Amino acid sequence: MTVTRSLWLTALAMVAFAANSVLCRLALREGAIDAASFTAVRLVSGAVALGLILLLRDRSVKAMATQGNQGSALALFVYAAGFSLAYVELATGTGALLLFGAVQATMIGIGLYRGERLAPLQWLGLMLALAGLVALMLPGATAPPLAAAALMLVAGAAWGVYSLRGKGAADATAVTAGNFLRALIWLLPLALFAWPAQWPQGAGLVYAVLSGALASGAGYAIWYLALRGLASSTAATVQLSVPVLAALAGVVWLDEAFTLRLLLASAAILGGIALVIRRGASR
Repeated sequence: MTVTRSLWLTALAMVAFAANSVLCRLALREGAIDAASFTAVRLVSGAVALGLILLLRDRSVKAMATQGNQGSALALFVYAAGFSLAYVELATGTGALLLFGAVQATMIGIGLYRGERLAPLQWLGLMLALAGLVALMLPGATAPPLAAAALMLVAGAAWGVYSLRGKGAADATAVTAGNFLRALIWLLPLALFAWPAQWPQGAGLVYAVLSGALASGAGYAIWYLALRGLASSTAATVQLSVPVLAALAGVVWLDEAFTLRLLLASAAILGGIALVIRRGASR
């Protein structure tokens, strides 16, 4: 794969990941769909899109029935449900920052539990990132709602677990497709817990389908393709752009404020994580 193609694929994947936050917030803010229905439509359309990708690539969708596992599917569902429920109240950039911070903190924490060691500069970065998360959630006029923030942190932790469980998969797209398919079984208890007052319709339904089919299904497939041309440290670092892209999109399309608290917390969280990642790569 050429460097230029790898860069284009990486940029497209980052835009797709940021678009998930924008599409979810757009759909829920306009009230055309509820959080549970958004989750259901996103997972179903994501499974369909990934199935079509496998069909076009291998002329078979059998991999969806044989790849993946129930543990990863549950983690995927917890991420998707927590993500949607949190965005009922969170601003786009704040939600993306909390999600990304929780994903990285979870993966770093599990690594430490498994015996990995951090250099002093990495510990400094980790403390800086955690301080940014705490500062973002401290009470104040611009603080995010506590319950919604907690839900997004849970979603991020679930995605971190999901990412680690799938690390090293021989065919990441097929494994993801299988997990999306298996995650659909968890929609039943979600429906019992949060049966929608009205069926999704109009723009809300369109946003949910776009989130599942394009930003999630196609987005993940593009990212796995881009990873073939990226070093591990580069792949980890480039994801720092996602919360920034989501926040800028929220300002442009949703008229959301980019507050000083969010700016400082972003610098602390993303800068701290960058220290951990880059220092780890150099070692």
